[in-house]
Amino acid sequence: MDERATKALRFVPWRRPRNVNLATKQWRAAIPVWGWAGLFLVAVCWPLNWTLPGMRTAYLFFPLWLGYILFVDALVARRSGTSLLNRSPRDFTLLFVASAPTWWLFELINRRTHNWEYLGEGSLSDFQYYLLCTLSFSTVMPAVFETAELFSEFQWVQRFRSGPRLPATRGVAAGLFVAGILMLALVLSWPKYFYPLVWLAVFFILDPINYAMHKRQLFDSLRQGDWRPIISLSAGALLCGFFWEMWNYRSFPKWIYHTPGAEFFHIFEMPLFGYFGYLPFAWELFALRNLLWPPSQPFKV
Repeated sequence: MDERATKALRFVPWRRPRNVNLATKQWRAAIPVWGWAGLFLVAVCWPLNWTLPGMRTAYLFFPLWLGYILFVDALVARRSGTSLLNRSPRDFTLLFVASAPTWWLFELINRRTHNWEYLGEGSLSDFQYYLLCTLSFSTVMPAVFETAELFSEFQWVQRFRSGPRLPATRGVAAGLFVAGILMLALVLSWPKYFYPLVWLAVFFILDPINYAMHKRQLFDSLRQGDWRPIISLSAGALLCGFFWEMWNYRSFPKWIYHTPGAEFFHIFEMPLFGYFGYLPFAWELFALRNLLWPPSQPFKV
């Protein structure tokens, strides 16, 4: 039995199989108990969020997404024998702490771009609004990174282990940093025309900073021709985006979009082209997380 499976089994002793020789097989065949707890939260909060009257989403968003995160983490553990929660409960928890200010950054930029607004926010006091929003925003990073790790375990993602190699030099990093600053300046100066650039600007600014600080960057793997991290992150954010938009559709309070030039063919409240923004958004979250964490970190993606 390999070391990863042994550690995972110690974390959930009630799943320890009697036959040690079949430990890995039986571990992977079982969903850990926290996965069932997560599934229970989703099964309860989803229908309540769509059917209760009044301001239900303000209070149900966090437990609904906590359920999703726990269930996906359990699926990762089932497939690989390890997951973020049993590798490092501390870092699993700190992702929630780091996630809220990360999304508040985009909320701050949205004060200028006005690409989305929240219907029903006026029914809350300022204290309630900022407290409940912060709690809801805390689920963004854990949801994306857990889903990305789940995708990283699929065989089709492993096919991207060897691909085109991209240069990762000091000159390239400097060029990306300048491009990111220019993109952000364009977004803030003429948001009506350049608002889509915000979903690349933050990544182009932060990844070179990580490069300079010798922290993890996406170009670490792209330099070797390994496209698995970028594929896993993009797919993870896209799947999360689907659930964000689907669960938002019949929620209250809820968000709606204002995207000049792309206000057609909506899937839920989001225009079709808006879903492409989830791909670089995942890279931005990756860069922000790596900036906050030490170079040695427990994240697989």
